[in-house]
Amino acid sequence: MPRSVNHVASKARRKKILKLTRGYFGARKNVWTVAKNTWEKGLTYAFRDRKNKKRNFRALWIQRINAAARLEGMSYSKLMGALHKAGIEINRKVLADLAMNHPEAFKAIVTKAKAA
Repeated sequence: MPRSVNHVASKARRKKILKLTRGYFGARKNVWTVAKNTWEKGLTYAFRDRKNKKRNFRALWIQRINAAARLEGMSYSKLMGALHKAGIEINRKVLADLAMNHPEAFKAIVTKAKAA
């Protein structure tokens, strides 16, 4: 007796992944094995880069805070130490936003930190 194979399910599974690889270059979009490998590798990159994105943004915020703090005559590390000492709990994301878009508010925070 011949082996029974569920072609409907296997074709649907392939079709689903080939649909996800539309727009890829060359054989990566239409050759099953190449497309599957590319798609799986893409998932790996996506997972890794969701973590790296957080790291990159934190580094960007620190650079922005440091640049603004130096305009006020302080370094980043001195500013963060002074903020901690003064009991001002403000995260780097908000602090960087203030430094970029509201320099007068950032200046007020720095003066308050210097006073403490």
